[in-house]
Amino acid sequence: MQLAQNKKIYFASDQHFGAPTPELSFPREQKFVAWLDEIKVDAEAVFLLGDLFDFWFEYKTVVPKGFVRVLGKLAEIRDSGIPIYFFVGNHDLWMSDYFEKELNIPVYHDNKEFTFNGKTFLIGHGDGKGPADKGYKRMKKVFTNPISKTLFRWLHPDIGVKLAQYLSVKNKLISGAEDVKFLGEENEWLVLYSKRKLETKHYNYFVFGHRHLPMKLAVGKNSEYVNLGDWIGYFTYGVFDGKTFELKKLED
Repeated sequence: MQLAQNKKIYFASDQHFGAPTPELSFPREQKFVAWLDEIKVDAEAVFLLGDLFDFWFEYKTVVPKGFVRVLGKLAEIRDSGIPIYFFVGNHDLWMSDYFEKELNIPVYHDNKEFTFNGKTFLIGHGDGKGPADKGYKRMKKVFTNPISKTLFRWLHPDIGVKLAQYLSVKNKLISGAEDVKFLGEENEWLVLYSKRKLETKHYNYFVFGHRHLPMKLAVGKNSEYVNLGDWIGYFTYGVFDGKTFELKKLED
């Protein structure tokens, strides 16, 4: 992709809409919709890197209710001709083809490479990558197993969705009971993952979410690791103008 003059690519992750309750989530949804309205003026493309929803499951004929303003704004932007790319996170990993059929937004279930203005990017949500998190990696295999999805689909949505939402909001990141702190480059597993990838191929930027902590670190020669933060406490997002990548914070 070659950016047109004065156009930018925007990145955002970890909105967790619906948590801890729909009522408390609503102001964050309003901020996000307003941000989408603002960036559509100069957006060449928009990348959403997962956990847009705190829980999402697609039955054959049913999706979780709510999020009308967010989905409507995404549809409006996509219908205007601006590409939107969605990467599933660990909270919305059961996303199937709803976004693709209803919104014409491609959905990716793993990292994907892109090149913008000659700069190479490796983009993804970031869950299950790197040397740590072995318990989650095992759990993810269970969650994404077709048999597990079929068994869950047999639950009535009123039961299945409510159960999943209850378990999801137990996440301390959403409840505010856990303060996310920088662990140092030697312990940040997405940093280690990025450095390992550089051993076989060069990327100018590794862009991930999941960590809920905005950071931008050099991981090699002309190579940076970027974590987009979240839309719970930080309200941060990424912008690439064709030359450089910046982390920005939503203005109050």
